[in-house]
Amino acid sequence: MIELEGVPELIDPVMVAAFEGWNDAGDAASTAVGHLDREWKGEVFAALDAEDYYDFQVNRPTVWMDGGTRKITWPTTRLSVVRVGGDKPRDLVLIRGIEPSMRWRSFCNEILGFAHELGVEMVVILGALLGDTPHTRPVPVSGVTSDPDLARTMDLEETRYEGPTGIVGILQEACTHAGVPAVSLWAAVPHYVSQPPNPKATLALLNRLEDLLGLRIPLGELPEDARAWQLGVDQLAAEDSEVAEYVQTLEEARDTAELPEASGEAIAREFERYLRRRDGGPGQAGGHATESGDVPYLRDTSGGRHRPPKPQRPEKGRPKDDDGAADDPPATGPDEDSSDG
Repeated sequence: MIELEGVPELIDPVMVAAFEGWNDAGDAASTAVGHLDREWKGEVFAALDAEDYYDFQVNRPTVWMDGGTRKITWPTTRLSVVRVGGDKPRDLVLIRGIEPSMRWRSFCNEILGFAHELGVEMVVILGALLGDTPHTRPVPVSGVTSDPDLARTMDLEETRYEGPTGIVGILQEACTHAGVPAVSLWAAVPHYVSQPPNPKATLALLNRLEDLLGLRIPLGELPEDARAWQLGVDQLAAEDSEVAEYVQTLEEARDTAELPEASGEAIAREFERYLRRRDGGPGQAGGHATESGDVPYLRDTSGGRHRPPKPQRPEKGRPKDDDGAADDPPATGPDEDSSDG
């Protein structure tokens, strides 16, 4: 039985979810949801029972001191509500947690139960994967769905992925089978600098979410952090000729692949996005980045910030993530065993 006492009646609610772990390269997706929760002062109203879904030898609880009292924080998934003001107010139900270790079907059913009780109109799941993308270019963000009608009306890709998947793919399919419109937004993180955080990828996901939902998201220090991150990686890559040469190869491949995009339709689409953001609006503190989270690098803002870890040397062959998954979005296609976690 799901108890939702104390939750106000929501306005056009959309559920936005992200999970730490396999679906979260560079912590980009979970950081994006955490940013929304922090900037809009989310109020937690529910948490899933950690005993049901987590292996505590894999995701261990933490002990901390609250004054003179020792307390334990258990790994879990929490739900909060944020109220977005403006000309067209709406509410977001934020889900942030760790990819569950077991009982994935029950996990998704419980989340869908909350979505039903709250009247959620659409579920947006954020993810990030490792890919053959240079850190010097805009972060690619793909929007995918299993719903052909949604793909057509919202200019999304209809997923055709087959292979290993994570909780993002399982939850999207669960929503589809339950008749709940669902979209996954995937940011591609450079595999050679995969250590978290990656504020540039987080920024790209938030920009894409803005476009998808028609919201104005306060960015805070994210644009500044993204500048500092890229400058730091630029410096580290310049110190290693092998990495610098590899980055140049990725840049050339990316630029060649995107030449067809320099069409009148693509330029018009970018100009429309610029016009929507030019006038500003609620939550514009810190400014907006350009397309896909790219930012203008006009000055060195890295002073006093931690430099990112040294980029990993590229290995021969096609780079893969820690689980051996290629850089296609792991959106669908689980076998029966994997769907149980």
